[in-house]
Amino acid sequence: MTKPEDPTRVLIFDTTLRDGEQSPGISLNTQEKLEIAHQLARLGVDVIEAGFPITSPGDFEAVQAISRTVEGPVIAGLARTHGTDIDAAWNAVKDAPRPRIHTFISTSDIHIVHQLQTTREDVKGQARAAVAHAKQYLDDVEFSPMDATRADVEFTAEVCQIAIDEGATTINIPDTVGYTMPHEYSAFLHQLYELVPDLSNVVLSVHCHDDLGLAVANSFAGLLAGARQVECAINGIGERAGNASLEEIVMLLHTRRADVGLHTAAVTTEIARTSRMVSRLTGYAVQPNKAVVGRNAFAHESGIHQDGVLKERTTYEIMDATTVGLQANSIVLGKHSGRHALQQALADLGFQLSGHTLNTAFKRFKEIADKKKHVTAMDLEALVADELREETSGFQLEWFDVEASSRRPPHATVGVRGPDGEELVGSFTGDGPVDAIFHAINTATSTDARLREFRVDAVTGGQDALGESSVVLEVGGVSGSGQGVSTDILEAAARAYVRALSNAVRSRGVAEEAEAATAAAASPEALRAP
Repeated sequence: MTKPEDPTRVLIFDTTLRDGEQSPGISLNTQEKLEIAHQLARLGVDVIEAGFPITSPGDFEAVQAISRTVEGPVIAGLARTHGTDIDAAWNAVKDAPRPRIHTFISTSDIHIVHQLQTTREDVKGQARAAVAHAKQYLDDVEFSPMDATRADVEFTAEVCQIAIDEGATTINIPDTVGYTMPHEYSAFLHQLYELVPDLSNVVLSVHCHDDLGLAVANSFAGLLAGARQVECAINGIGERAGNASLEEIVMLLHTRRADVGLHTAAVTTEIARTSRMVSRLTGYAVQPNKAVVGRNAFAHESGIHQDGVLKERTTYEIMDATTVGLQANSIVLGKHSGRHALQQALADLGFQLSGHTLNTAFKRFKEIADKKKHVTAMDLEALVADELREETSGFQLEWFDVEASSRRPPHATVGVRGPDGEELVGSFTGDGPVDAIFHAINTATSTDARLREFRVDAVTGGQDALGESSVVLEVGGVSGSGQGVSTDILEAAARAYVRALSNAVRSRGVAEEAEAATAAAASPEALRAP
């Protein structure tokens, strides 16, 4: 991507599917990543970092699928400076209309000595070779000196100059461990501009982590210092304490544009829906007081605040809730609504369903509509996301029975459809109905899954609200997450557990295959093969 002609234009580089997915317990399959990527395109992000292709066959497949089907944004694949990484990234993104390879290597001495166990000269050589290798494939190459904010600025400048000389079109300066402060980050970037005059001819990017709660502040400082790409994630998810929050950066620039003079191309009315989708698919809840997208972000409990807002919204609200897509949605369906009405309502929400997928969603919609008087837009989002997940599960919840009483331990019996189509039945007595169901599923599937996290939320308000459950569990040291939706929270919990189990079992199988392949490649027989 070339530098924008408009000097006030800030490019949004979304790393939800790469850095965000590295968060503990998140295990998205290809279909879920595609769903998020399509929504990011509707949100209007400029770059989607779709994954780290060399890390696993599943990640490669997801990046390739996104490259082939998502239109609009640049699709980037991450790669270390190894040749095999760059080859994998290229093969994953090459079918995208606008592909990018993003390669990186550390420039801080603490990383060079202790992690890479190499020298500064070797780092320079690797950076040069990696960018040159990537440029053989495509024009759009991004380079990052990892842990730059703890590195010597002159050495980092030298490495950045090498990357630019080899053809890098974007230079990203990461605060990898969230260590810097806004004034330090700004000064660091100003020094880089002085030491690397050619930096003015490429896009300068910022990538900040939130370990000290400064990711957005540091990113903003970077923009004021001249950067014109900001790397961020929906809901601020990511390694450790997370990344800069996309919605906060976008709305900061949108709300204060007259004072700051910078803007993005993001469609702000898609922010709330994107946030809900990412939360739903990852199982990572959004804290109630989260800026912009938390459920309390536009709520007023204090009498003084309520009085002021009722008289004039701007007395206590600096943003209009409708700007981020939190308007009272006019989509309301009931049990008498037909298939066409459902299809149109879903299309209005950005979901294009037809054929078998529409039929399945319609059947589920009717089941919910019989139990819930009105089905709203947020209900539809949850239902459709639920059905999209259903197609990719290894196990399927068929039915369950629970006997619960305060006078004796609850007992559950479940029926689970296995990957081969066989119905598996298991029973168990637990500490509560949910615990009994979870243990019964373990018994039915003959797995020793260990529950790590469990959460239930209401999609909307009211007694008949849909319950949305999220589960993170572990099987043989491999984590898996799953979500389920139903008006019955026991059913939602059971669905979530079965999906988490499917994801964990599938991930463990992929890991075992990779280990077997590595062992086979290292065997004497393999080494003698032509």
